[in-house]
Amino acid sequence: MVDVAFGPEKGQRPNLADTREGYLDMVRRKRMYGGILLVFFIALMASGWMVSEDRNAGDFWPGVPQVFDFPAEVLSEAWTDRANLPGLLWDHTPALIETINIAAVATLIGAIAAMALSLLATRGLARWPRLIPVFRRTMDALRAIPEIVIALVLIYILGGGPVPAVIAIALHTGGALGKLFSEVAENADTKPVEGLASVGATWSQRMWLGVIPQVAPNWLSYALLRFEINVRASAILGFVGEGGIGADLKVAMQWGQGRYDEVVAIFLLLFLTIVVIDQVSDHYRHKLVRGTNP
Repeated sequence: MVDVAFGPEKGQRPNLADTREGYLDMVRRKRMYGGILLVFFIALMASGWMVSEDRNAGDFWPGVPQVFDFPAEVLSEAWTDRANLPGLLWDHTPALIETINIAAVATLIGAIAAMALSLLATRGLARWPRLIPVFRRTMDALRAIPEIVIALVLIYILGGGPVPAVIAIALHTGGALGKLFSEVAENADTKPVEGLASVGATWSQRMWLGVIPQVAPNWLSYALLRFEINVRASAILGFVGEGGIGADLKVAMQWGQGRYDEVVAIFLLLFLTIVVIDQVSDHYRHKLVRGTNP
């Protein structure tokens, strides 16, 4: 009779007991390695905690009960002056619009740069294959430098205002989206590209007609997600003199008591804006990727 499981050839069959023992040995080794990594992680966390505690200006544990003192003071004053909140929300709306404009322009510029970088850095699609590592390292460098560092450097060159914020966010966006766009482009079907190449299409025509129609939904989805992140980044950059609602928040917090109702109004306005943007972009991301409403 032919052994269906192991083929028609005669000879020694695998020992199932050995197979089971090999599987259990593999499980034991995985558990051992996991335990070693866990111990190493705990030791690393403990040593880092000790270093931080030694270098901190004050002890951590004695300060824990005071963590909520400042938020309680802010909310208490804001509740007392809650009648001022609608007017304060309206007063800071122009600054919020400036923040959204900074994020939108930076996202658009960064997304355009990411499209070019991703196509030039994608294996099988790149215009100059030998330069793929150069474009990939360029995207790595753009992602590695935080927006706030770029903005602080640009302040010394261009002065304060929204322009340094746009440039800083756009550079970081180009690196971050370029990585994501490249991963999507790597999964694109190359048959349309090969067909266009066979009829003499240029590289740009092959990308525009053969690749971008395939990856556009995912690219737009990632760009919308990045826009949400850039709104938060734009607000943070306001603390270093880049304008927008972050600058208003910094001034209100520096004044301290007497302006805490303004602080709460700005936080509330920013929170509501991010929630709206998140809901709208989430809706369209699902619609673009899945082709249906979520």
